[in-house]
Amino acid sequence: MTAYWVAQGVGVLAFVVGITTFINRDERRFKLQLAGYSAIIGIHFFLMGASPAGMSAELNALRTVISLRTRSLWVMGIFIALTLGLGLAKFNHAMELLPIAGTVASTWALFRCKGLTTRCVMWCSTACWVTHNFWLGSIGGTLIEGSFLVMNGLNIIRFWRMQRRGIDPFKVEKEVQQQE
Repeated sequence: MTAYWVAQGVGVLAFVVGITTFINRDERRFKLQLAGYSAIIGIHFFLMGASPAGMSAELNALRTVISLRTRSLWVMGIFIALTLGLGLAKFNHAMELLPIAGTVASTWALFRCKGLTTRCVMWCSTACWVTHNFWLGSIGGTLIEGSFLVMNGLNIIRFWRMQRRGIDPFKVEKEVQQQE
């Protein structure tokens, strides 16, 4: 029973780390914070005995950091292949396919999308994860992914409204990318 509560404690730690991730407009900070969250929640899933989710989360962390350096299609393909190969090799229940699908979607988003589109695809990925985490009984995982779903959804609406008013919510991010 102690191992269970240690696992849940790590999940709650991930919740604390990840709670402000989707508020960031700066793509670099967004991705670094997302990577840190993914690494911690991956440990939580391994401790909970959910190897496919743990592998997907740890691949998420590595992939997110690498996506800061490259948007290469072949690198994206490697991460998608690793996610599918490692995740499908260990899954035992259909619900375990959700984090694999979510990871594939978020991998595509981080390598191929920008701005609001990134957040929309990440929202769909989050829906997969929150469903899985609730099924697994992960308290911290359900809380954080549920929070991501709400926070990212609200930010998507906010950013979309800004764009409709002619304001580019990602202007700073674009300027930084042009300077690099």
